[in-house]
Amino acid sequence: MVHVIYYNTASLEIHEMTQITLGIESSCDETGIALYQTERGLLAHALHTQVAMHSEYGGVVPELASRDHVRRIIPLVRQVLHEADVSLNQIDAIAYTQGPGLGGALLVGASAANALAYALDIPSIGIHHLEGHLLSPLLSDPAPEFPFVALLVSGGHTQLMRVDGVGQYTLLGETLDDAAGEAFDKSAKLLGLGYPGGPALAQLAATGRTGQYKLPRPMLHSGDLDFSFSGLKTAVLTLTKQSDDEKQTRADIACAVQEAIVDVLAHKARAALAQTGLNQLVVAGGVGANQLLRNRLNEDIGKRGGTVFYPDLQFCTDNGAMIAFAGALRLAQQQGRKDYRFNVKPRWNLAEIIETN
Repeated sequence: MVHVIYYNTASLEIHEMTQITLGIESSCDETGIALYQTERGLLAHALHTQVAMHSEYGGVVPELASRDHVRRIIPLVRQVLHEADVSLNQIDAIAYTQGPGLGGALLVGASAANALAYALDIPSIGIHHLEGHLLSPLLSDPAPEFPFVALLVSGGHTQLMRVDGVGQYTLLGETLDDAAGEAFDKSAKLLGLGYPGGPALAQLAATGRTGQYKLPRPMLHSGDLDFSFSGLKTAVLTLTKQSDDEKQTRADIACAVQEAIVDVLAHKARAALAQTGLNQLVVAGGVGANQLLRNRLNEDIGKRGGTVFYPDLQFCTDNGAMIAFAGALRLAQQQGRKDYRFNVKPRWNLAEIIETN
């Protein structure tokens, strides 16, 4: 079967005969599988989270994560095929997360994807995990149009990017140490909250009182678009040692932590739009689900005539849909391969994929 695809990065128009991409995400503690068709969009997706398993240890245990991916991938593939009423022989390509992430977890997904692609004699496509997050708001309706500024706040990454098209990314600023997600998680741990820390801290902060504690806003007025959150973590450590352990006190501290992080992210996002002259902001990654951040960005960017786009809440955390979608876009650029030799990249700078794939 011959497939012809034309991808217009200016208008996001995709014209094709029929193209179905299977996406496999296994970079950390969630196994995500999805099917994306360029004509109809997302056909089906499934996600298994390992939160319950890792919560006993207060964080992700890499070996346990890898073993669980082995158990989950094939059953989840069968599930999405059944839900979409699609057979294996109808799949045209398989996309998988090549990095960054946990080495063992990445190997599980990469080996499953390439073995299946080899058996079906179809292309496999290694996807950068952050590119998946970066493009995930394009799955929503309405979706942004290129160019736009993207605020990536996923796990250990906090970056601002100018996005002119698929693979056309310009780094505007990034964290110099701890990322926003790490600041949430580490502060949550200092407050005695469980794993995952970010959502737990946000929930506690909802009962906190604004203005009870003053925490630093690192690099808020640095004059550039870089971030730093390690100083905030140190300040929280000092504050928790000096404060009592009453529930209201902990809630007030959580509220102060959340407000400090949101203030910095919102300030830098506004500055990025002003610097680039663009009026569309895309927010992607797990921290993008934070409601205070969404409210602040909607208000701040709206006042300057801009628009903020987010992925659906179910696609803020790691998921197979973003990998399937990114794979479909990369396939449209004829980047699939059929030699089935693969490697994974636990550490992989997003800048390395710019205009090179």
